[in-house]
Amino acid sequence: MKNVFVVGLDERNHEILRRTPTGRDCRFHQLLSLDELQTGEVDIDQLITKAEKILDDFPDTVDAICGYWDFPVTLLVPILCERRGLPSASLESVVKCEHKYWSRLEQRKVIDEYPPFALVELNGDPAVPDPPGYPMWLKPVKSASSELAFHVLDDKDFGEAVAELREGIDRIGRPFEQILSRVDLPPEISEVGGRTCLAEGALHGVQAAVEGFVYRGDVVVYASLDSVDYPGSSAFLRHQYPSGLSEEVRGRMADVSERVIRQVGLDNSTFSVEFFYDPVEDGLNLLEVNPRHSQSHAELFELVDGIANHERMLLLSLGRDPRIPSDTHGEYSVAAEWYHRRFGDDGVPVRVPTDEEVDELERSLPGVSVKVVPEPGEPLSQMRSQDSYSFELAKITIGAADETEMRAKYERCVEALRFEFVEEDKDEDVASGRGAEQAAER
Repeated sequence: MKNVFVVGLDERNHEILRRTPTGRDCRFHQLLSLDELQTGEVDIDQLITKAEKILDDFPDTVDAICGYWDFPVTLLVPILCERRGLPSASLESVVKCEHKYWSRLEQRKVIDEYPPFALVELNGDPAVPDPPGYPMWLKPVKSASSELAFHVLDDKDFGEAVAELREGIDRIGRPFEQILSRVDLPPEISEVGGRTCLAEGALHGVQAAVEGFVYRGDVVVYASLDSVDYPGSSAFLRHQYPSGLSEEVRGRMADVSERVIRQVGLDNSTFSVEFFYDPVEDGLNLLEVNPRHSQSHAELFELVDGIANHERMLLLSLGRDPRIPSDTHGEYSVAAEWYHRRFGDDGVPVRVPTDEEVDELERSLPGVSVKVVPEPGEPLSQMRSQDSYSFELAKITIGAADETEMRAKYERCVEALRFEFVEEDKDEDVASGRGAEQAAER
């Protein structure tokens, strides 16, 4: 039995890890909790000190250290692995992926499929960069889960976004600068630091992503997925596997990803690369490079392929070849993680679906699992990792024979999940969370 320490190990992913072929021969240990890693402004040096003490005090062998969450987990793993000589990507290569400006500079050395971009300093009275001009996205050079990412259409939007960024950028920016201090940065990145913003031309089209791994310098893309937005919104409705794009487009995404991953020097790591594909102009643009696989996709791979993508992370962390037999198959032809959301103003949940209601719903719909996100009495705005325009009410994972069946299952779930909210400043105004996209009133 191998002792595998997982930074930010949570119950859901612990269960998935234990179901993987490699995980059946592992003991999994939590290394720092999600609350320690994601609540408020974290102190990177303190987290590293605590994690190293846990590892030093462990009475048995430490065989692997891994993680599947975004900041700061992706950056802590290489630091902790390096001290023990365990397999991992280098810290510099991970930072090249995660520092949005540095990543763009590396991308443009090897590809043309990226949007116009420019730095925006938050000090003083920042000018609107042109390019990219409007419409644009304004975001910190380091963020997580679309936090503080703003779609900017005009000068008014720009001013409001800058004000909110000034107020909130330190939460991740300051800890990120603790990471940057551990890397030998080129001057153009050292001058930027971790508390500057990046303006990027707004992309349009179909959102998609590839997942892959690098093992001893060999870059392999093994899957493509689609990300579908709510109509008229930039908020995700679902992530779907496998992708419905043509083989030619999927091949282009794989080629671009492989070139960028080699350029940044990522090795011994899983990765995911996000794209926009415009089917009208046949244009492809790289959105973001993540030096990790997506934990939110793990059950999708189980449903379709029979093995979660966590398996590859585990094999890499143990220094083994992460290739999985191509003849493995799951129970369903298509799967997706759906996001049931509330749009608009903040609210306080006074009722969320009960465990018994969720269990009954899952029993009635094969291939469906539901995770309710908010807690009763907790304002939605205080939930972790929400975007700037909506709040997650439930994550619904669905496997099906085809997309029509999958959508029918989702609609059954939305109809059955009862949420009720009280506006913080209007105690008598109770809004229903049913059909978040319509924000229906009850």
